[in-house]
Amino acid sequence: MEDLFQVGVIANTHGVRGEVKVFPTTDDVKRFKKLKKVLLDTGKDLISLDIESVRFFKQFAILKFAGIDDMDAAMAYKGKSLLISRRDAVKLQKDEYFIADLIGLSVYNEEGALLGSVTDVLQTGANDVYAVKMEDGRELLLPAIKDCILEINLEGRSMRVHVMDGLMDL
Repeated sequence: MEDLFQVGVIANTHGVRGEVKVFPTTDDVKRFKKLKKVLLDTGKDLISLDIESVRFFKQFAILKFAGIDDMDAAMAYKGKSLLISRRDAVKLQKDEYFIADLIGLSVYNEEGALLGSVTDVLQTGANDVYAVKMEDGRELLLPAIKDCILEINLEGRSMRVHVMDGLMDL
C-alpha cells in the first residue's frame, strides 16, 4: 500500500511574497486548513515544507510556505506535486478506501475466476466506477455499489465482484 498520497500540484505562483496556487487533487480542498506540513516531490527528492498560511481562490488553495518569501523562490516549485503521509491523511469511514490503495487490486468474480486488475477509479458523482483491465485486454467498468462490489481485501490485494447483467457486453 502507498505510504504517501498526493493532495495537490503547484499550478503557479501567486503574488510576489512567495505564495503558490495549488490545484487540489484531494476531494476536499478545505483539508489544506488542517495541514501543518507537506512533502514537495522535486522528482529527485522529497522536501518537507511547513505551511504558514492557507486561503482559497476559486478552485485553488493559496499556500504560503515557511522560508519561501518571494516569487522567484516559489517559481522553482511550479508543476511539482505536494504529498502527505498516510498518518496525515483523512480518516476513512467504513467501506471507504483511498484510490491509491485500490489501483492494482486483482479482481475476481463470484466463482473465483480472475477477471483482471483495477487500473483507475472514476469519480462520477453518484458513485465511483472501478476500471478493470481484463485478462483479454478489454476494459470492464464496475460501479462501486454493494450489489456489484462484494468484498475488498487490501491485505490480500484482491477484490471479489458480482458482474451485473450487461456489464460484460459493453
